Amino acid sequence: MEKRSHPRFRTRFEALCASARHEGAGVLADISYTGARLEGSSLRPELGTKIHLYVFIQPVRPFELAGEVVRSDASGFAIAYTVEDPEVQRLVDDVAALVCV
Repeated sequence: MEKRSHPRFRTRFEALCASARHEGAGVLADISYTGARLEGSSLRPELGTKIHLYVFIQPVRPFELAGEVVRSDASGFAIAYTVEDPEVQRLVDDVAALVCV
């Protein structure tokens, strides 16, 4: 049974990530209204780390997502957003439209 309350959409957008003292890069692998997963990241944050993702969706400026690391493994990590934001919902809707075509 699926535990998630919001659907996830697979993506392949470049992203930068930053915590308080560290930065890295990777690929945004999926996104939903409440979380996102970064793969191939050069940053390996610990669980509970506050993190910012800067997602590059052309031709607009990078979009910032802020959340907390909730899962981490050898291929990347996942974050959960701390607050539901209409801007994030619009981004997810735009991504869904791009990848579901």
